[in-house]
Amino acid sequence: MNLKSFLKTLKLNESTISMALGAFVIIVVAVLVVNYFRNLSSGSILPNAPQDQNGETQKHTVGKGETLWSISQKYYQTGYNWTEIAKANDIENSNSIEVGQVLIIPKIQDEKEAVKDEAGETENSQNSIVSASYVVQKEDNLWSIAIRAYGDGYKWVEIARENSLVNPDLIHTGNKLVLPR
Repeated sequence: MNLKSFLKTLKLNESTISMALGAFVIIVVAVLVVNYFRNLSSGSILPNAPQDQNGETQKHTVGKGETLWSISQKYYQTGYNWTEIAKANDIENSNSIEVGQVLIIPKIQDEKEAVKDEAGETENSQNSIVSASYVVQKEDNLWSIAIRAYGDGYKWVEIARENSLVNPDLIHTGNKLVLPR
């Protein structure tokens, strides 16, 4: 059989070949859909945010597709506290959690309460800054200086602006800062 006669035969059977290929595509799609729904969880609904009544730390077993971010959202209603979970479980690489791994979910303090507590502690201490200037000590940062000077850590921005700091994270021991009053 030469090429010309083969192509004529193929041309006559074009509709049959198209139907066969179409049926093949439909079967493949059906198999993929069935496998997708078969691999989904059993459909049980978990509580939105498990609450621990006695204030102790909670435990969480990592499920398929979960990340530290999603676990943090589940327990704290924000993903930004994933670092607290990582610290509590000594996790150095946040991508290294595995399905079935049991994580300790630490009880954390609300940020506003933490700022108030921190400000309250420093107001009672003798470390308050009352002068219009301050010499940076070892381990100081703008946040701690703002708390001691104003009782509000968020005022670090004003200190940085007043002193024209290019990088507010970089202050050195011995630097003299002007504290706006």
